[in-house]
Amino acid sequence: MASSRVSDGNAMNSNYGVDYVITYRFADTDRAQAEAQFEKLVRALASVGLATEVRNGDNCSVLVFIKVAQEKHLVKDWLHGVRPAAPEKETQRSLSSEPLTEAEKLRIVYLLITNPRSEGGAGITPKQGEWKAVESLFPLHDHAFNKGWIKKWSTSYFLSIDDLDEIRNRFGEKIAFYFAFTQSYFAFLIFPAAFGFSAWILLGQFSPIYAIVSCLWCVVFVEYWKHQEIDLAIRWGVRGVSAIQLPRREFKHEKEITDPVTGENVQIFPATKRLQRQLLQIPFAVLASLALGSFIAVCFAIEIFISEVYNGPFKGALVFLPTGLLTTILPMLTTFLTGVATQLTEFENYQTTDSYEAAMTQKIFILNFITSYLPIFLTAFVYVPFGSTLVPYLDVFGLTVRPFAENEKQLEVPSSAGFQINPARLRKQVIYFTVTAQIVNLALEVIVPYVKKKGFSKVKEMKSQRAAKKGGAGPGAGIDDHPEEAAFMARVRNEAELDVYDVTTDLREMCVQFGYLSLFSVVWPLTAVSFLINDWIELRSDAVKITIQMQRPIPWRADTIGPWLDSLGFLTWLGTLSTAALVYLFTGEGIGVDGTPSGAKGWALLLTIFFAEHVYSLVRMGVRTALSKLDSPGLQKERRERFMVRKKYLEDSLGEEAAQVSLDDGSSEKITRQSLEDEARQSTLGQGASAGDRFWQRQRNWSETAKVGVGIIRMAAPKEKKTQ
Repeated sequence: MASSRVSDGNAMNSNYGVDYVITYRFADTDRAQAEAQFEKLVRALASVGLATEVRNGDNCSVLVFIKVAQEKHLVKDWLHGVRPAAPEKETQRSLSSEPLTEAEKLRIVYLLITNPRSEGGAGITPKQGEWKAVESLFPLHDHAFNKGWIKKWSTSYFLSIDDLDEIRNRFGEKIAFYFAFTQSYFAFLIFPAAFGFSAWILLGQFSPIYAIVSCLWCVVFVEYWKHQEIDLAIRWGVRGVSAIQLPRREFKHEKEITDPVTGENVQIFPATKRLQRQLLQIPFAVLASLALGSFIAVCFAIEIFISEVYNGPFKGALVFLPTGLLTTILPMLTTFLTGVATQLTEFENYQTTDSYEAAMTQKIFILNFITSYLPIFLTAFVYVPFGSTLVPYLDVFGLTVRPFAENEKQLEVPSSAGFQINPARLRKQVIYFTVTAQIVNLALEVIVPYVKKKGFSKVKEMKSQRAAKKGGAGPGAGIDDHPEEAAFMARVRNEAELDVYDVTTDLREMCVQFGYLSLFSVVWPLTAVSFLINDWIELRSDAVKITIQMQRPIPWRADTIGPWLDSLGFLTWLGTLSTAALVYLFTGEGIGVDGTPSGAKGWALLLTIFFAEHVYSLVRMGVRTALSKLDSPGLQKERRERFMVRKKYLEDSLGEEAAQVSLDDGSSEKITRQSLEDEARQSTLGQGASAGDRFWQRQRNWSETAKVGVGIIRMAAPKEKKTQ
């Protein structure tokens, strides 16, 4: 892996010791106010021991370069029990014995900049309060490391534990956990991909054998990852880091009380009041489900009508009408509901960032669940079983194509007896979501941002050239750059315009993909093969996205992938029920001549789901118990550290000799006249001792205790009878 320490002479690889860059934009601010606010900004940074340099930015902005002037050890970690050893009193000695990684240093500096003044920080919060002119705060990319990272990944198939350690040291545990999860998921996909390919050839779709193996695989993977999370958290020294929660500045308390233990003032918001606000999630979930579900169902019905009922002109083109509606209106509707979810989460008034993100993730998961899985659920459990019954009522959707029809016969809806469903529709839909949609999403995630960035740069260059020809172009931002800084400043200005990376988006994509596998892979067993190929590319495209297309992320710590782990568990449970229902409906002799599961019984379907749910609970319990018996390097390390802490405590407080029971039997003691006199004197002094003291003085050591016990046994034991 490329080293981060390179010569300062190479401006493309060196950051000149810069930790963070602040973009201060004053385009919409009064000149005097902008000057005063900027002076206040620099003074606030200097007050917490940060050195600053300033350079010209683009479009009425100033770039403030920040580096830490003095190293400080993070004592808060030890106070909350994250680090196993207490920091030494001397800061320099502590840093030498337990050096900070680059990610730890960047995180500490970020908190030093953003923490409130009451907690020792500068109190600078970008785009909030008095710091609205602070447009962004970001660390600079290490291009030497980025280049080596991408080059190494281009020639390797798997990430080693050392690679994950390097990601953690550079980008923090939160991003390292994402790559560790994706890597584990990718490795686990090898088995269902191989088995699914075999099942596709030998067993076909809706195979009970494949269904059982797939459900078991999902349970094993989720439980294994829970075990792996603990191991990685111990390895990276962040086990229990969730105990250190960052307070939200937006939190509004109603009263302050004094903590009876610490004596500190604690801000309180009544739990009952928050619970009342959280209950609003129920109507939100219902309304969001109705809004998204109704729109998707309408588009679904229109698509069914055009593709399987309408027989007029332009049918080949009109069949894409529902897709166009979904592509244009659904994102706007989802964005609106996401905004409502954000406002609702703000209204719930969470005190910490972690609790806020957990609540927001739950709402986003509901929206993603509806938009991602509802179309397939409609096909599997509405269209296929009841299509013949429902299609005659779709004549109302003839309005969408009536302007193109030549006569009424082309819009005539067949009767229930004359309509046959398309049995391949479900399989084609699953293939679309697991192959085509994955390719489109990858293109939107990687290729489109790259093309957009190049396009904006070209437009900006053309505008500058056109303005220069007209004589109206002002001096460029880099006109006053020192020659040795020119390349470095050009790179910084480019990074300042990049978007902010959010690892939650990538975790959501992996979670949604896992849902397709657990819920519907029994329809098309090659689902895992598609995901295996996609995730190999996804790992590398995410690396390119982080290092090239996005600003370097803030290296936050974590000891888990967060609420998405609960989502994986829910999808595993629901996948067991869905798979069991699909196998029952579409296997055996239940399929009629028109492709519908004509032989299915409602009570049998419910019984199948009930049985599958109980089997899932038993299997999960068994897998969890089996994995708990397995040892790991992380758990061994944790037990070793705990043992050493206890041992050191005993040695320090009791001493080695006191910690052991004396085995002296008194055999080395010589009986002399002096010893007899000492014993007689002790006996005389013992007359004033308590009964308890005299009780323990009858026998002086274990040897005398053994002799007395043997004598009692000889006297009390019955005599042996002579054998005849």
